[in-house]
Amino acid sequence: MGRSRTSLIVLVGVSACAATAVMAREAVTSPGGVGRISDSPKEVIDQTWQIVFRDYLDVNGKYTPQQWRDLRRDVLAKSYGTPKDAYAAIRGMLATLDDPYTRFLDPREFKEMQIDTSGELSGVGIQLSLDKDTKELVVVAPIEGSPASRAGVMPKDVITAIDGASTKGMSTEDAVKLIRGQAGTTVTLTLRRSSQTLSVALERDRIELHAVDSQINVTPDGAKVGYIRLKQFNANATKDMRAALREMEGEDVQGYVLDLRSNPGGLLGASVEIARQWLNEGTIVSTKTRNGITDIQRATGRALTDKPLVVLVNEGSASASEILSGALQDNNRAVLVGQKTFGKGLVQSVRGLSDGSGMTVTIAKYLTPEGRDIHKYGIDPDVQAKMSEQEAQRLRLEDLGTNKDTQYRVAETTLSKKLKAASTVGRSYRPGEANVPAALEASSKP
Repeated sequence: MGRSRTSLIVLVGVSACAATAVMAREAVTSPGGVGRISDSPKEVIDQTWQIVFRDYLDVNGKYTPQQWRDLRRDVLAKSYGTPKDAYAAIRGMLATLDDPYTRFLDPREFKEMQIDTSGELSGVGIQLSLDKDTKELVVVAPIEGSPASRAGVMPKDVITAIDGASTKGMSTEDAVKLIRGQAGTTVTLTLRRSSQTLSVALERDRIELHAVDSQINVTPDGAKVGYIRLKQFNANATKDMRAALREMEGEDVQGYVLDLRSNPGGLLGASVEIARQWLNEGTIVSTKTRNGITDIQRATGRALTDKPLVVLVNEGSASASEILSGALQDNNRAVLVGQKTFGKGLVQSVRGLSDGSGMTVTIAKYLTPEGRDIHKYGIDPDVQAKMSEQEAQRLRLEDLGTNKDTQYRVAETTLSKKLKAASTVGRSYRPGEANVPAALEASSKP
């Protein structure tokens, strides 16, 4: 087969709503000296086969090189009258991997899979994933301020129907096509939440994404707390976080609460750079491919603050959020408060094929500094703080990071304890100095 060029986009997000991390160009060549395949549908099949054979990271134990070779022989022995027939064969091949993140996109689907990280999205504002066990469409998180968020759509809601059409067997791409539409039009989602079934009508709209919200709160004992809510790791997230930190450092806050709840992820580069704003040293994340650890990202000694930090997470915190929270937790830089995170730590690359179609393929997974598998387990908080469904539905956006937000109250209490502990250490008795309160305190200890 002749050499054909394919684009490579590495993703660190959740399913169809993942965000671009790296772009490159890479050639696809025929393995083992196989002769040129002149039939165009077969060429696309063979390109797909080669990408998996060369780069696929087996996360489910369903892949063996020999079986994959046998499958190639079988599918290329058949005739394909139309590209549609070839596409069905490709989807059949990929289905044997049992990996919902490795999937084929026809030319129309591939064109639609344009990941927007410029700060504006269109639609109803839902981040979707395909559950790796049940194969159901699951809401990772609604985007703040979006139609979905205003209507009360919640993380872990299962979408069972779209405008009355069952989603059983539906891919995330198919779901996105049905949910998208012109602003002002309506789509109705049927949701399963625990044992409850809900029907939610959503009016499509343009959704502006501001990466960071921040404010200064004062604890009951008078401590100034910098509250920062990071909503998405988009192209503006790093500079927005830097600006918020510098402003709050200028206001002499004593500690921080970083809110990553319902943050579905985004750019890998943003998560690494933001981690560097909090960490002076240590590993941030490592990437493991089929050949082992290939990339380790580390802090670079450019932290903007060393003040105590508490991070808020929940089951809607995914991907880049898990990379950041895992790095801060493993380096003992922050205490994590909230609920176990979503558990999406796989890396997909998006490959363009010769006829305008494309595919995504799982090529690696992310590990925390201590080697924890994010995808398999998620990130457990140090302090559990669950928010009930009733409270989540009742809580308004403006209530986040206030005393009306029970998870925030736990985070603030946790931070206050850290501040008091740091203050006690700072007041330790120093002989030769007039540090009377600390001396009396020290003398009273057994």
